[in-house]
This record gives sequence, C-alpha cells and structure tokens, in this order.
Amino acid sequence: MMMKDFKIQQLIEFETQRQREGLELIPSENYVSREVLEAMGSVLTNKYSEGYPGKRYYGGQENIDQIEQLAIDRAKNLFKADHANVQPHSGAPANEAVYSAWLEPGDTILAMDLSHGGHLTHGAPVTRSAKLYNFIRYKMKDITTGEIDYEELSQLAYKYKPKIILVGYSSYPREIEYDKVASIGNEVGALLMADMAHIAGLIVGGVAKNPFDYGFHVITSTTHKTLRGPRGGLILTKGIVSNSLKVPETTITNIPTLIDRAVFPGMQGGPHEHIIAAKAVSFYEALQPDFKVYAKQIIDNAQVLASSLKDRGFYLITGGTSNHMMVADVYQSFNLTGDVVQETLDSIGLTLNKNIIPDDKLSSFKPSGIRLGTPAITTRGLKEKEMEQIAEWMSIAIKNHNNSQLLKDLKKEITNFSLQFPLPSD
Repeated sequence: MMMKDFKIQQLIEFETQRQREGLELIPSENYVSREVLEAMGSVLTNKYSEGYPGKRYYGGQENIDQIEQLAIDRAKNLFKADHANVQPHSGAPANEAVYSAWLEPGDTILAMDLSHGGHLTHGAPVTRSAKLYNFIRYKMKDITTGEIDYEELSQLAYKYKPKIILVGYSSYPREIEYDKVASIGNEVGALLMADMAHIAGLIVGGVAKNPFDYGFHVITSTTHKTLRGPRGGLILTKGIVSNSLKVPETTITNIPTLIDRAVFPGMQGGPHEHIIAAKAVSFYEALQPDFKVYAKQIIDNAQVLASSLKDRGFYLITGGTSNHMMVADVYQSFNLTGDVVQETLDSIGLTLNKNIIPDDKLSSFKPSGIRLGTPAITTRGLKEKEMEQIAEWMSIAIKNHNNSQLLKDLKKEITNFSLQFPLPSD
C-alpha cells in the first residue's frame, strides 16, 4: 500500500532492503512472521484498555479482553507458569516492575556485573533503578570457561542479605546453575528472579533450562529475541492473582498481585493491545512442534559458528557457547577495538554489536569485544555449513579492514548469498 508520507515509506523500503541483503548476527534481534507484523499493524492500536481482562476502565473491551487473555494463557502454557502479565512495553520496565513490586527504595539486589554479562537494568549506574536500589554485583570465576563464582555469590548474599537475587544476562554465553542460586536465595530469604530475555525461546524450545523447575519465583523476558515476537516485555510468576481490593502484603504468595499492580497502575497506563495481539501470535507459533526444531538449530548453529571463529583466531570469552550467543575479544585477537570491527562488518552486510568484555580496560563505546549470535540467521534458514562461511567472511574482512575494494567485493558476495534466504515476512 502506498503511503502519502513518501519519505517514511522510502526509509522503510530501504530498511527492508538492508535486512534482505544482509545477515543479522545481533543475538538480541530476530525476524517476525507476516502474521506477527499484521497483528502489530492492526486496528487494535486504536483502543484504550487500561486495566486487565474483565477489569477495564473503558468500555468496548469484549474483543480486547479475549485477545489479551489468549496471550496470557499461551504464555503460561509455554513457560509452565501460573500467571503472566503481557502488558510491559519492553524488558526494562518488566524488570523495574518486579523491583517496584517487591522492594522499597534502598533495598538490595544481588545481580551480575555488567562487564561479565549483566544487563543495564541489573544495576548499571546510568539507569534509574540503580539510583533507587542498592545493587551488589557478582562475577564469573573463570572467563575461560564461563563458570560463575557461586562461592562469591553465596558470600555476598550472606553479607548483604539481598531482597532479590537476579540471574539472566545480556552477554553471557553459558548455562546458569539455577539450583545453586536457588539454594543460596532460599537460605537468605531472597526473591529468586530470572531475566530470561535472551533465552526465552530456547527455554520453550526445550534446549535451555526453565528456572521455574528450580524454584524460581519470577521470570521476566522480552518477546522479540529468541521468541520471535514483537518488541515487548513479559512477566511470569508462580501463584494466582488475588481479587481482593486490599493492598496486599509483600509476600511470595502475593507476588503475582503485587506485580500486576506495579505494572498498572504503578508504571504504565494503557497497554499496547496491537503489540499484545502480536505477542499472542508469536506465542501460538512457539507452541507449534517446529519451534523445538528451530530452537535446537539455533544451538547447533551457534556451536559451529563458535568453533569456526576459534579456528580463525577469534578469542571467545568463556571458551565458546552453550546458548545462542558468543562474545569475542577482538582487541586481543586482532588488535582492533569492537567498534572498528562492528563498522567493518556492517559495511559488508554482517550486522553485530560492539561489546565490553569482563573487566574491560577500554570504554563501552570503543570496547575490546563484539557480541554475535544465531537466532535471526537460523530463522532465515541458515544451517551449519553456512556458519563456517560466515566465520570465513568475518575473518577475511577483519584482517583486511583497510582494503576498501576487497570489502566491496565481499559486500556483493554476501548480498547475493543473503537473497537466497528470504525474510519470513516476504
């Protein structure tokens, strides 16, 4: 359909072309189906729906309530949860809603150090939550294997008595030992919270552990990474929401109610029901048998890509990957900063992101590392043999980053290659 706003239409077309002609290696990005796109672009965006299904502040909700309830029921089914809040606009407010529900200003959260893989909302000083709460940080014990220092985590928990122990990371390529964390958290009486934004699709696909199986109380997630849904957030809990109008006590039993009230009216007004419909569609897709095949292929591709990069001289933090992502120290490997590598690969159609490494001596804008992963390219249909080709292109481009003609030739080659793998929305 032609838009009257030609400039915006043109830029959308340019972005569509960029996505078709390149390969997306950023591990927090993915491609959605045409059905998800259609739900996002539907008339549901016209409707104001403050409140929750059956408890709205506006009329005309008979269809909206059914859509949101479908999203809730499907999310609960996917994660084996008792309750789901599908209204958070993204992962950051989902995390902040849990903090707000459970904590008072000044309370302590024990979370992963940002440079060792933690997320901005896990206590980075530049965030709002870091100004409200006291974040104590744990780290990896050995960055060559990725083993978290659970002994340090235990010592910090006993010393600071955190109200929340938070796991789940933005750039950590290994699996978490949830049972060890749960044991520590139970001993000090902490709420066990898992931010599964990156690996949510791997959990529902059966190739990553589910924190609920180890006694965790809350899972937060985005819906647009390995879940292949629209950009949005999600909060899952054990327990049932209370219908009482009284202000609930801060107890584990009441955590679903506390979180619902923290999301609305605590942090957000009207939910984005067109996005919630798209979430429901993506949850439906994730419930299909072929999603498990997709999730396994993400892992298989990541294993081959990691191995192929190591064969070509890339030093990988944690020695490889157990999930969908890897972090490479390109400063140690090639004496180049992550921003230079990012720009070089962007120029040939391979998109990834610069990234700090554990205890990085360089800055976040010119860090030592890069981060990449396989969810989006797996969605496009790439498999193990293509991973070896990607590693080869990366190696050639980085080692010849000043050779403009060679980079142009690589760009043409990658464009022709990428066009063989259509976007799922095409």
